[in-house]
Formats: sequence, C-alpha cells, structure tokens
Amino acid sequence: MGKKLIPKIILEGTRLTFKTDIAFLLNEHPEIVGPRKYRYHSPLISAEWCAFTNFPWGRGLINFLPEEASKAMETYQTWIRLFELQKYYSWIIDRFHISTQVYQKIHHGIDYDFSNLEKRLNALGFHMVFLTRSPESFESARKERLTVSGNPKQYDDLSVFQKEQMIMKSYIERSILPVLTLDISDNDKTRAVESIAQWLKETGGLYNPE
Repeated sequence: MGKKLIPKIILEGTRLTFKTDIAFLLNEHPEIVGPRKYRYHSPLISAEWCAFTNFPWGRGLINFLPEEASKAMETYQTWIRLFELQKYYSWIIDRFHISTQVYQKIHHGIDYDFSNLEKRLNALGFHMVFLTRSPESFESARKERLTVSGNPKQYDDLSVFQKEQMIMKSYIERSILPVLTLDISDNDKTRAVESIAQWLKETGGLYNPE
C-alpha cells in the first residue's frame, strides 16, 4: 500500500479563469486522487457560495457587507478548524480567503488580515494555484461561459475582472502558502490540470506534511 494521497488545494483567480471546471477535473485526476474503479469525490467547497442570503447570487463569504464581517470571520474559523480536525483527508477549494480580501478591498476599502488563517493552512499542507489570463483572452472565455451562465449580465464589463486580477496578484505575492501561477489564456483546462498535478508531485503537495 502506497502513501495516502491527501492533497489540499486552493484555486484562486477572477471569474472566467475556469476555476470550477479545473476543480472538478482535479477531483478525478489519478495523479491527484489515485486510480478509481468507481466514481466518488473528495470534498470540493467554495467561499463563493452565496450562503448569507435567501436569494440567488446573493452575499456570502466573499462579498459580505461590513456589518456581516463577524459572521464571515466565524465561518472562516469554522472551516479551518474542520480542516484541522480532518487533516488526513483531501480538500479542493474553489476560491477562498484571497478572493475575500480582494473583493472587500475593492468594494468596501477594508483590508482583512488572514495571516493567522494562512499559518494554519500552511501547517496543514495547503497549496494555492493562482489562475490568470491575458487581458485579450477574457473575451473568448466570456463566449464560452455565456453558453451556460444563468446570470450573463455579470460578464458585461470585462475590465472589472482585469482590474481584479491585478489587485489579486498583489495579495497572492504576500501569501506564505506555496503558490503556482498558471496562465489559462489558451483555455486549455486539460493542460492546466496536468501542470497542477506535476507541480504538486514536485513540491510534495500530494501528501501530508511530515
């Protein structure tokens, strides 16, 4: 019996960087989760869930109001404690604290400190992938997304995502987590997943930290 595969991956990036698609592909990749004879899944969670409001595309852990900050911080504390209690399992997270920091800085001018959260994530072996794309490639990604989106208006102004990506880069650079910056301008999700799998193998990100 080989070592137990328990990768812990955070995918960050603006909308239209295919984070969710890549998360699902990672969750079925044999280098990430091992060979499977039947289909099941590792926990795949997201801070983008609009769990604070009882209507579609509402507020949640990323876009909460300032008066909801204590609720958001308690939610983050709950998540990190859950990870610590179940440290010998894999987790794939589609947007997390970096997305929160960027949104809150842009829309409310508040810079939330997640340094303690990052220390605990780092101790558990979390690795972060920052998915980026060139400014001109956002249009092709939008065309693909509009074929399935239930809220197409959110993609009307692509400059919003380009600005967000620049600000997100500055937060990523401050992170203490191991980070892979991966350009998805070619829209090749398979290539992206293979690159992530190879990076995790090279950095020891597939197993529990010794």
